Amino acid sequence: MTSEARMPEELEELEEPLENGEVYRNPTEVKMSQIVLPCHSNHCGELSIGQLLKWMDSTACLSAERHAGCPCITASVDDIHFEHTIGVGQVVNIKAKVNRAFNSSMEVGIQVSCEDLYSDRQWRVCHAYATFVARRTEAGKVQLKPVIPRTQEEQVEHSVAAERRRMRLIHVEIMKDLLGNGTVQKVADCQEFQDAVPAERTRVESVELVLPPHANHQVNTFGGQIMAWMENVATIAASRLCNAHPTLRTIDMFHFRGPSQVGDRVVLKAIVNNTFKHSMEVGVCAEAYQAGETPRHINSAFMTFEVLDEDRKPRTLPRIRPEPVNGKRRYREAIARKKIRLDRKYIISCKHTEVPLSVPWDPSNQVYLSYNNVSALKMLAARNNWVLSSEKNKVSLYTLEENQVLCFRVETHVDVPVEQVFVLLSDLSRRQEWDRHYEQCELINQVDEDDMIYRVVTPSVRKDTKGQDFILLASRRRPCNTGDPYVIALRSVTLPTHPPTEDYNRGEVVCAGFSIWEVSRSVTKIAYYNQATPQVLPYISTDIAGLSSSFCCTFRSCSQFLEENKDSLGVPASTAL
Repeated sequence: MTSEARMPEELEELEEPLENGEVYRNPTEVKMSQIVLPCHSNHCGELSIGQLLKWMDSTACLSAERHAGCPCITASVDDIHFEHTIGVGQVVNIKAKVNRAFNSSMEVGIQVSCEDLYSDRQWRVCHAYATFVARRTEAGKVQLKPVIPRTQEEQVEHSVAAERRRMRLIHVEIMKDLLGNGTVQKVADCQEFQDAVPAERTRVESVELVLPPHANHQVNTFGGQIMAWMENVATIAASRLCNAHPTLRTIDMFHFRGPSQVGDRVVLKAIVNNTFKHSMEVGVCAEAYQAGETPRHINSAFMTFEVLDEDRKPRTLPRIRPEPVNGKRRYREAIARKKIRLDRKYIISCKHTEVPLSVPWDPSNQVYLSYNNVSALKMLAARNNWVLSSEKNKVSLYTLEENQVLCFRVETHVDVPVEQVFVLLSDLSRRQEWDRHYEQCELINQVDEDDMIYRVVTPSVRKDTKGQDFILLASRRRPCNTGDPYVIALRSVTLPTHPPTEDYNRGEVVCAGFSIWEVSRSVTKIAYYNQATPQVLPYISTDIAGLSSSFCCTFRSCSQFLEENKDSLGVPASTAL
């Protein structure tokens, strides 16, 4: 889709003011602006994606090094979805800043927009998250200083970065699980290869000699340069399938397996793995070697292309016939990656308010639902415009009304160590001991140590109506760093084994849960959040209107429950996490 295909979203590039009016700019923020020249463009007069990747990598690296104070290298890049193309004569604006630092690695957020100098318009092109690692110095491994978020946007990114890191660490396991459940094999076996294009026809191999202009100030090949070379051979492979010029839409998450230096020969291999009616996946492998050495694998990537017709709509693509053995493996893996790609796009990439209610749960999308569940709660908790509605007996009720959506937060302190509070509140089956709104709570599925699915039955608000039941995914997280809260997130899902029944009205929970902070070794702060749906609002509306204080009674019961059971778990207050 070209940038003219629809009215672009206007962007503002001004520094964000703080609550005290001070103009603030993130100390790790780096900006780059480039006019797209003909030498940067492809055959269509559009900016080459390879060139854009080089600029993005350079900007992100400088941001990482500004925070680390030492040389950094690209470790991985999350999925990139290109929303628009950029034409010759337009300006590319790239902004990168460090969202969060861990031990020796950090997440850098990258935003790319396009500017038309003649119409004075700007629109979003893509955004990405890259992980950079600080290089070891003579003194040993670098311990990065923490990032201190100051604005609401920075607080959200800082909080959710921990969940994205968790996703990266288990990415390979997700793929293995999906390939092992048999569904992908069944789909692959049903494919017909008559009149299909042989995959061998799309194979490309090319070699590049790494010269000083291709390297950074550390004499390592730019990660963006390697990505650009990979994009080049992938485009050739895609063109050979359809005998047309393809458009790159998505680059899947990938990891750099090892560095490359000046003097290396980089061998790039690409082949079309599979086609899906209107798109194709191309796999690319990069190997590096010095003269006389055995090639070493430094990177692999998977890119999704479309071929557009004269109306800029995707064309139907020919089927591919995989090679024996490795070709069939790549064919099956491409089917699995398409499933992962769709889950990540529609569950992770969109805002939590845009995710449909009660997404069907199954083992293949569990990781992404868990991510969205926790991230949505963290985003809600990071909002800074909560309004105190009422306060009684050290229990406070806050509300937040925005875009015709009402959210509420109930907050209190308890004289119970934080670990005990987390363990007790994580077990939803015991919530009926202190919350009168929980008549029944049945554990349906113990997914793993941190994720469980419950069926919850709540009483009717009016005597002449049926009660409600909810199918809830509960996802819990311990702190990633000192100062982070414990999190217990709740959202609705659907299960084929538990459809709605005539006895109950099926309710929905968009976003709810607890954030739990350690105040001292024996005092814990608890905040409960809920984005009120029509099924939830009746239980709290009288409290928000000031006509009742049932929320206070509920959370006093919660405090009493925690204090009475704090010694029953055998968890010491100083438990190391």
